[in-house]
This record gives sequence, C-alpha cells and structure tokens, in this order.
Amino acid sequence: MKAVVLEQVGQIRIREVDIQETLGPTDVRIRIANVGVCGSDVHYYKHGRIGGFVVREPMVLGHEASGVVMEVGPAVTHLKPGDRVCMEPGIYEPQSRQAMQGMYHLDPDIRFWATPPIHGCLRESVVHPASLTFKLPDNVSLEEGALVEPLTSGTHVARKVGISPGDTAVVTGAGTIGSLMALALIASGCSRVIITDVKQEKLDFLAKHYGERLIPFNVAKGELKDFVLQHFEHGADLFVDCSGNAAAIAAAPHCLRGGGKIVFVGMPQGPVPIDIVAMQVKEITTYSIFRYANDFERSVALIASGQINVKPLISRRFKFADSIEAFDYAASGQPDVIKVVINLMEPQAADA
Repeated sequence: MKAVVLEQVGQIRIREVDIQETLGPTDVRIRIANVGVCGSDVHYYKHGRIGGFVVREPMVLGHEASGVVMEVGPAVTHLKPGDRVCMEPGIYEPQSRQAMQGMYHLDPDIRFWATPPIHGCLRESVVHPASLTFKLPDNVSLEEGALVEPLTSGTHVARKVGISPGDTAVVTGAGTIGSLMALALIASGCSRVIITDVKQEKLDFLAKHYGERLIPFNVAKGELKDFVLQHFEHGADLFVDCSGNAAAIAAAPHCLRGGGKIVFVGMPQGPVPIDIVAMQVKEITTYSIFRYANDFERSVALIASGQINVKPLISRRFKFADSIEAFDYAASGQPDVIKVVINLMEPQAADA
C-alpha cells in the first residue's frame, strides 16, 4: 500500500510499504479517510526525535485519523463494514500493570502510531483493535473525526483535574492542542479561559470564532500576570501549559489564586525553572499529563452535541498525493495556521 514515510530527518516520501497486518477476531480493517498533521509529526520530520523517542529507521507518519470500516473480525459486534469511525492510536497490553490500574496510556510497552519505531496511519488502510475504534454519529464528519484525537488531550485534562462550574483558566499556546484544550475546558464548565500565544493572527482567529468566553492575549505585548489579574481578580483557578515554553511555565504560579492548579501538557526541550516557594505559599497542585485514557468517547460526544465546534480550526486541506507539501506547510510556521488535514478519500465518498 502507499504511505507517507519519514525516511530520515528532513526527508519524506510517498511510496509503497509492505506492512503485514493480520485481522484478528477482535480487530477491524479500516480504510483511512483523513489524517491531521500533528506537531509531533512535524517535529520528527524536522528533528528526528522528541525526548527519548528517536527515529532510527523509516517510519510511516500520522496518528490523528478517521476512516471507514472495511472488514471486521468474527468477535466484533459493535462495528460493521461501512461504519465511519475514528481511532485511538495507542495499542496497549491489556494485562500490563498500568492497564489493570486503569492507566493504560502509561503502559511502557504501548504501541502508539507514529512514535518510533511504530508505523503511523498515513497510509491506505490499517488493522486496529475494535475496542479502540469509535463509530462517528451521523452528524459528525470524517474530517471532524480526525480532530477527536487532539481534542481528547483537553477532555482528559478537564476530567482529571476536576473542573468546577464557573472555574477560570489560563491556557498557554494557541496551536491545535492549546486551542482544543481551551474549548474543552469551556465545554466542561469553565466560565472564561485566557489563551496566549505570540502570533496575533491565531489569537484574532480564535476570538472571531469562539466568542467572549475565550480571551486572547499576546504575551509578546505585555506581562501575562498583569493581564490575568485584570480579568480574574484573585488569579485563575487553573493554568494549563500547552507550549512547553520556559517563560510560560515560570509565569504559572504567579497567575493562580491560592489553591490553584498547574497542568503540564506541553513538553519542554529540557529542564525548565519554576518558583517552588511561589507555589508553596499558595498550596498549588500540579498535574503532569501524558496523552489520555478512557476519554475518546467523551470527545466524540462533545463534537456531536455541538458543545465544541472543531471545523473552524482546519486551516488547510491537502490531498494524499500532496502530503509532502502538507508537511512543509505545517512546518513553515504560518501565523494563521492551526490544523492541517490530509484527505485520503474524496470528501463526498468518505461521508456518504
């Protein structure tokens, strides 16, 4: 089958790959329809590694996907050929200690699409566990289905930290994860969310499409702490860093009220400083986040209900044959780009 392959740092090709996948009794075979280009895909393309995850051999990219079921294993009862689906990309060992404790995403042997050395889903078809494959409601398009994966980072945070009705939050970084994080927090009960970036075009876009409850702030134009206190008199209840930026992380304790919470989602390139005493005097709670678990269905439900509209976040669409152009465009850092989506099927056929 044809696939988008990262051959080495800075080199992507569309070529035939020989990936042998046997359909097991609890698996489904899926024709891929849409794949979102994630920041991690771009990082592997440009740098060849993220932390300890290093690309050492050619790897198929992509992990944000939707598709159409082609075939089901004999033990699968909740899906059938023709169903439109999205897929949770981390395949874990059910008997692992972490899975048995309900934290399967922390299984050290998890096989996560497009995380070295596991091949991703930017190819014509995949075989995937039916338990990690979710049927899309009729009113959710396959393009929207491809955004369920990044949205789930936000639904996972909202559930894990325990949003209370009326909470206020700060989200740093207005890329795909930060934007969807802010929307997930609002849908989960936050009354107002400040979202920050250094690219004014992204902030203007979010303000235009998502209204008064999402408050944009360009951190290149002022002090975040001062801006937060202008809007939330005693500080925010929650600070979610989606940037991995050292300055953003350092600002967190000073933007929170007493008893507030810091959530680390973005991954810094190395150790970063933070004022522990400033955290202690406010008894701030910290959460570290690695992907998600048991939250995919929540994300699908939030989109289907209309509580979260992900459609405006799709900045550009590319055909599969133009995937290299899509990656170069995503990597170019255009100030108004949030999400790039690659279409492997014609939209009309995919959502028929």
